[in-house]
Amino acid sequence: MKVLIIGAGGIGCYYGARLLNAGHPVTFVARGAHLQAMQQQGLTVEHEALHFCAPVEALSMEQLLAQHTCADYDLIMLALKSGATRDWLDTCAEWLQPANTPVLSLQNGVDNEPLIASAIGVERTLGGLAVRIGGHILAPGHIEAKGPAQVVMGRWPQVDAPDATLSQLVETLNAAQIPTRLTDNIRHELWKKLLINNGVNPLSALTGLDTRSLTADPALGKTVYAMMQETAVAARADKVELTQSDVDEMFTLISQFDAIKTSMLVDREKGRPLELDDISGTVIRRCLQLGESAPNTELVQRLLQLDIRPVQWQPLTA
Repeated sequence: MKVLIIGAGGIGCYYGARLLNAGHPVTFVARGAHLQAMQQQGLTVEHEALHFCAPVEALSMEQLLAQHTCADYDLIMLALKSGATRDWLDTCAEWLQPANTPVLSLQNGVDNEPLIASAIGVERTLGGLAVRIGGHILAPGHIEAKGPAQVVMGRWPQVDAPDATLSQLVETLNAAQIPTRLTDNIRHELWKKLLINNGVNPLSALTGLDTRSLTADPALGKTVYAMMQETAVAARADKVELTQSDVDEMFTLISQFDAIKTSMLVDREKGRPLELDDISGTVIRRCLQLGESAPNTELVQRLLQLDIRPVQWQPLTA
């Protein structure tokens, strides 16, 4: 299986390394110093169950469009920040059209799949989520990843019958030591992940704390839970019912998971744009549609928009 990974960050590079280890050709699309390092020195991925260090095919978007056709690939894994999805689809519109290669989104949020489907059709659109994984670029060409790094995937928005093609894809990913589960209702699964993303990502970016520190703190843990509850309310706007049991399950999951920096915290530390619109913004807009409020999510988002940062207190001196 020949795989194209768009967005060679922590998540994309980890899964790409797993596929390469299993003998599948992989092309990474990256940019800047990270791209240059991958082209000149190869890719290093550190994980508790994987040490990968090898030359890889890494291209800029311009090089990809000039050197390959979409039909060269059996699968496209989209691991871009959600805010970049529309621009990528616009840039690659002509390149994507002649082929039937499916696009698997492994992005945050619940609005990427509708964009992809509107550009290439629902028959080529696969929804997906990376579960229980933290991955970041430590230095150009050097990735650190943590966790079981599971994938849940399915046709968008849902299917009512067995899918032999996807079942084979799931088998291929599992054989590459990427624990993968097929779902017939990916929209529901994406909203369940948004419970976690909205619960910890914005608050982590605001406070500078990792996920375990947030959930273990008596006051902040309550805020995480409240933001998850607001997410469950917002899901009703998309005809998705998230129960109290779903909220409890996701809160327990993130509370017991390794202490990790969220992607939004890393982005803020590095001065990059935050995925606010596709995480907290999604919750706020949906709640507004329903005539509901999301006061905790609104407050944390607004503080981030105002760039409120933790104060580094200094001891008083005489």
